[in-house]
Amino acid sequence: MPLTEAALARSRELPNDDPLAAPLATYLEEHVDEELHHDETLLGDLEVLGIDRGVVAERMPSPAVASLVGSQYYWILHYHPVTFLGYVALMEGYPPTPELIETLITRTAYPREAFRTYIEHAELDPGHRDHLDRTIDSLPLDASHEAALGVSAISTAGLAARSLEEILGQD
Repeated sequence: MPLTEAALARSRELPNDDPLAAPLATYLEEHVDEELHHDETLLGDLEVLGIDRGVVAERMPSPAVASLVGSQYYWILHYHPVTFLGYVALMEGYPPTPELIETLITRTAYPREAFRTYIEHAELDPGHRDHLDRTIDSLPLDASHEAALGVSAISTAGLAARSLEEILGQD
C-alpha cells in the first residue's frame, strides 16, 4: 500500500502539461482501493502457519526486498511514477492458478486457510491485469516511458526472484 500511495501522490504532483498525470492518478486511485487489506490477509496466512505477525512486522527486510521496493520508490520520486506500472505488471500479471494453489497445498501439507492470499489473488489479479493492460494501452507513452516500464518490470522480475531465493535459503 505505501508504495502505491507514493506513486499516486507523485502522479498528483506532476506538472499539468504532463499528459500522463491525470490518467495515471486515476488508475492509481483505483489501484489503492484494489490493494486494501492484502497485507492483513498475508499476515493472517502466516499466523495460520504459526508465525507471529509482530515478528514479521519487526523483522528488517532483506537487502533483496529493500532493493525491490526501494528501486520503485526511487524511480517514482526521482524519475516518473509511470515506472510503477512495470512493477504492477509483473507482480499482478501472472496470478497463481487454482491448479498451482492445489499443488502447493498438497505438497506443503499446510492448511488451505494459509493460502488465502494466493486464493484471493488467483481470483482478483486476472481482472486487475486486464485493467492495467487497458490503462497502459490508453496512456500517451513516449519511447522513454516505454523503456522505463520495461526496466522496471525486468528489475522487478530479477529482484523478486532474488527475494524468493533468500526466503528459501538458496542464496
